[in-house]
Amino acid sequence: MIQAPETEQQLLENARQIAGLTLAQLAGQLDQTLPADLKVEKGRVGLLLELALGATASSLPEPDFQKIGVELKTIPLNARGLPGETTYVCTVPLTNNAGQSWQTCWVRRKLQRVLWVPIEADARIPLAARRIGMPLLWSPSAQQDAILQQDWEELMELIVTGQIETVSARQGTWLQIRPKAAHGRVLCDSIDAEGKPAETLPRGFYLRTEFTRAILAEHYASTG
Repeated sequence: MIQAPETEQQLLENARQIAGLTLAQLAGQLDQTLPADLKVEKGRVGLLLELALGATASSLPEPDFQKIGVELKTIPLNARGLPGETTYVCTVPLTNNAGQSWQTCWVRRKLQRVLWVPIEADARIPLAARRIGMPLLWSPSAQQDAILQQDWEELMELIVTGQIETVSARQGTWLQIRPKAAHGRVLCDSIDAEGKPAETLPRGFYLRTEFTRAILAEHYASTG
């Protein structure tokens, strides 16, 4: 079993050591198998990296590397080397959410310190042959944090007041809410505008691709 890192520097060095490997090479080192594609096991790559780097949080509402407070996020890159899809952060609390604040919410805890790991995701490259990129450690700037806070507060105001069905992916500057379910038959508890129990699709918080593109652009500009 891979030991959990004791420091941020140790985590970063471990992530750098696997940079350049294909997913098949990494899976082989860990005695894991890869699916032919990600249509069914979309989170398989993230789980593989968690295993390789010693993440401990699993599905808990805490950063993946609990001891050092760092979250692991992959960035699938398209053929142009740009993020090609939104980044899942965490589930949206649809009940028992009154009184929550940005300072203590799950989204902020997840995004306070992130290890971003780029992964090739060009559909023309077989999954097994896709390479792992160089990692970067990131924390939001004061401006980024303020915009994320505004997005979160505006979206959660709609959730708390029972207006979940009015929320669309178009809302939010950097942070958006989208359904997160395998299919439309998966439902979870929520409340309606009258405060009565209701059912709806599970939702997740996602970062827009424009946000992760800005993170990569800033990082490569500072290291180039």
